[in-house]
Amino acid sequence: MDQAGALRTPLPAARSAPPAAPQAPTVAPKPPVKRRDAFFDNAKYLAIVLVAMGHAWEPLRGDSRAAAALYITVYTFHMPAFIVISGYFSRSFDASPGRLKRLVTGIAVPYVIFEVAYTFFKRYADDDPTYPISLLDPWYLTWFLIALFIWRLTTPLWKLVRWPLPLSLAIAVLASVSPDIGDDLDLQRVLQFLPFFVLGLCLKPEHFQIVRRREARLIALPVFATVLLFAYWAAPRMNAAWFYRRDSAQELAAPGWTGGVMTLAMFGCSVVLVACFFAWVPGRKLWFTALGAGTLYGYLLHGFLAKGSRFWDWYDIDWLHTPLGEITVTLAAATVITALCTPPVQRLFRFAMEPDMEWAFKKDAKALARGRGTHRR
Repeated sequence: MDQAGALRTPLPAARSAPPAAPQAPTVAPKPPVKRRDAFFDNAKYLAIVLVAMGHAWEPLRGDSRAAAALYITVYTFHMPAFIVISGYFSRSFDASPGRLKRLVTGIAVPYVIFEVAYTFFKRYADDDPTYPISLLDPWYLTWFLIALFIWRLTTPLWKLVRWPLPLSLAIAVLASVSPDIGDDLDLQRVLQFLPFFVLGLCLKPEHFQIVRRREARLIALPVFATVLLFAYWAAPRMNAAWFYRRDSAQELAAPGWTGGVMTLAMFGCSVVLVACFFAWVPGRKLWFTALGAGTLYGYLLHGFLAKGSRFWDWYDIDWLHTPLGEITVTLAAATVITALCTPPVQRLFRFAMEPDMEWAFKKDAKALARGRGTHRR
């Protein structure tokens, strides 16, 4: 029988198939979870530890040249490192509704909350009951929040211009010679630290791979040693206020032209030390890696202790001004800031640092449009 005949031959009746087993409901695959980079979490944690140590060393500088040298060295790169990382992770900011919401809830609202909290703390702890609440004049640590808010809002502009880093440096130089900028929103700091944020925007992953090579780690050691020796020499001769970047040259009793020179020189020194710092940041997951997600908590909360130690005269204890006391202060600062970055502290203060606030925003316009389209079909 040929093939055509075979196709025409009737087939025997098939047995009735048993009822199909009910199928499990189809579950849509979950979107992949974005993994955090251990290198950046490690860098943020180590940088915030240095911030706390720097604040702890400040009252010791007058009695210890070594503390003053460490203070100058750390202040050269610890906030620039933070700002470079902030700029690097702001590259995707495009002023979309979701990112603007995050900017408000994660930066603007914590700024208002902690500015008010710090004001009441100063009224109580410093016995200054009339100290005013001023959202235009950031007090102590809150300047970083308002600066980050402004920098991130300007991100689309820096991604548009042809030479963003030279332009930001020119703005920083002009700010350093402009004594009339005033204290509103700490604009001197916003403008003088701006190049580090723009540098972070310009960086790519391969740039971080370069500084993490073995050769870079080896070079970082003599560079840091040289800087420490220079800082030890410069400590009694140099005004440390230059490192705060909150004043113009004229306000520091220096000729105006020195503002531009110092801005460019300190930017170069800071970039070199930031690169050396990144060179020695571990890239693997360690016991403190998870704490990198809570560095902003530690930053804002440790300010109450840092200022309280001055208000309550903790440094009047003579023993603290001995070498052993200075080491104890350093270890205490590292321990406290580490505790303030832990998950339990994050959960306790998340209402202030990362409020949900869905009630404050309109629903996403695109989602509403999709809903209307489905209803019409």
